[in-house]
Amino acid sequence: MTEKPQGAEPGDDSAAEEAVIKAAEEAASAGAEGSGKAGSDELATARRELAERTADLQRLQAEYQNYRKRVERDRLTVREIAVSNILESLIPVLDDIGRGRDHGEVTGGFKSVAESLETVVAKLGLQQFGKEGEPFDPTMHEALMHSYSSEVTEDTCVQILQPGYRIGERIIRPAMVAVAEPQPGTQTTSGPDADTAKGGDKKDRADGGPDS
Repeated sequence: MTEKPQGAEPGDDSAAEEAVIKAAEEAASAGAEGSGKAGSDELATARRELAERTADLQRLQAEYQNYRKRVERDRLTVREIAVSNILESLIPVLDDIGRGRDHGEVTGGFKSVAESLETVVAKLGLQQFGKEGEPFDPTMHEALMHSYSSEVTEDTCVQILQPGYRIGERIIRPAMVAVAEPQPGTQTTSGPDADTAKGGDKKDRADGGPDS
């Protein structure tokens, strides 16, 4: 036999209904709490996956930018090599033009063509170097002749036998030069130290020579 709740009259089911309603409310409340926890877990998972996808996207963007820079750098390198090869092949032509100009043979229409060619190669970055009177630099000059001179105080290019060429800082061909070195024994000391030394020598001679 089913025991009725205390205080309930026989045939009165109001107390049982209240118990059922209370149990349903408790079950609903528990279900809501469980659903809220599950939703919170799903939200945390979604945020974590979003952060991971964002990091993947940023990494892909960085890799793409590096790829673009590498391709651009390689493209410029290939262009520089191609231009350099062309300019190197034109150097003998420029040498012929220079020799012809030295002998007064670059005249008329040929003069215009020669000047146009020199202008074009200069725009492409080819630079000529090597002048008489400049100090000798073994990284830029190649000495084909050697002599001594009392008119120089350091190794000096006294004659340019063949001009040098470079593209930017890269030497394509060193300048072929004749170098003069200072004449041995012709260098003299000048300045206050030399005057002091001379004064000391005069004083030593006046005193009968330096003390020994």
